[in-house]
Amino acid sequence: MSNAATTFATDTELLTAIAPATGGREIFDPATGELVGRAPEHSTADLEAAVIAAREAQPGWATLSHAERSAALNAAADAVDANAEALAVLLSREQGKPLNGPNARFEVGACSAWLRTTAGFELEPEILVDDEGGKAEMHYRPLGVVGAIGPWNWPMMISVWQLAPALRMGNTVVLKPSEYTPLSVLALVKVINSVLPENVLHVISGGRDVGEALSSHADIDKIMFTGSTATGKAIIRSSADTVKRLTMELGGNDAGIVLPDADAQGIAEDLFWGAFINTGQTCAALKRLYVHEDIYEEVCAALTDVASQMPMGVGLDEANVLGPLQNKAQYDIVAELVQAATDSGARVLTGANPVAGQPGFFYPTTLIADIENDNPLVAQEQFGPALPIIKYSSVDEAVAMANGLEVGLGASVWSSDIEAAREVAARIQAGTVWINKHGAVDPRVPFGGAKQSGYGLEFGVAGLKHLGQPQVISY
Repeated sequence: MSNAATTFATDTELLTAIAPATGGREIFDPATGELVGRAPEHSTADLEAAVIAAREAQPGWATLSHAERSAALNAAADAVDANAEALAVLLSREQGKPLNGPNARFEVGACSAWLRTTAGFELEPEILVDDEGGKAEMHYRPLGVVGAIGPWNWPMMISVWQLAPALRMGNTVVLKPSEYTPLSVLALVKVINSVLPENVLHVISGGRDVGEALSSHADIDKIMFTGSTATGKAIIRSSADTVKRLTMELGGNDAGIVLPDADAQGIAEDLFWGAFINTGQTCAALKRLYVHEDIYEEVCAALTDVASQMPMGVGLDEANVLGPLQNKAQYDIVAELVQAATDSGARVLTGANPVAGQPGFFYPTTLIADIENDNPLVAQEQFGPALPIIKYSSVDEAVAMANGLEVGLGASVWSSDIEAAREVAARIQAGTVWINKHGAVDPRVPFGGAKQSGYGLEFGVAGLKHLGQPQVISY
């Protein structure tokens, strides 16, 4: 392992380091339409070579102690920190998210934080039985080679969520980034690999054929996937013949329930960022808000006021905290769902009026009130800057509506009475339920979905164990 990270002064230097000598696929800035750079178009043959190299490197990596692998993750975190600004600028240009707010600089900072925290986890053998009848211990061994398939919304951060625990456990990793945001992940891996042993971590920038080959490959022992439920189901099917281990973090349509005793003004900004972090392009963002009739208008007014203060625009402008949709397909989904809401007679509090002819995939921050629970904007995951606000009369009604969909990634309850909120939270069918916040993930706290939002855990020691093969030694 190298002791000193390679540093890049600018995103241009980073792009030069990862760009193909010729050809490649053009990647455009979703805020301006300008060319960001060219990504290599790797093939299934490139994937095969990467898997072979990762397979050959894995035993040597696994023979290192947990302490040595943790030291490597800390070195990787140092490398990310040393290149933080260049990485953040590239991320902003490719993904669209602004530098400031909970966006590009925040994401790069989260990468190093997750690496360090994962490096610090203790994973000692668990004593299951120790009595006159004998002793039994639970150990966790590396699986082998982990295939990681990431999304375009948080491309760097979610890649680290996947690679950090996999490497910490003694696996090697082959990453396949989204076709929309390959440059960010290629750059991140370039930086991290400057301090890791050769062939421990690979990145393959390819199309759907590469993803399908990865998920069905006989020498990939586990797939980690973050993305849509539909794609997740396809990966599950293609992985079946090789009985791969899977961690699936799939689509969500997170509900928030505001109880009648909540402080509308006090929670408004946290509600806003729960819904609109990364311009709403977050799996565990608040996507449908249920508010008791007693404070409904007050919450609507407070949210509208907060929304009016949040500037949207090109990410490299330091003033902006909201950006464009990352791609045209997602823009069209948001526009169609908002149109369905307005066509139904729902009340537009703000937004829903995109400016025609401007560059970039900007959709204005949109709040929709007086909307029915079965409206498409509520029932389907919008994954963008549009929040429906639904009025309810009883807590039973709100819980029933929150639980009424086939997904259950996250949810939240908002109240001045923590115990009352906890009682409601216990009734919600979701992998995580936050109280008086939404979407606040922590590298120490396990995270995973319920129902069709996936299975398997990430984060914390529990998540680390999902990257190992349990082995009981009994004597």
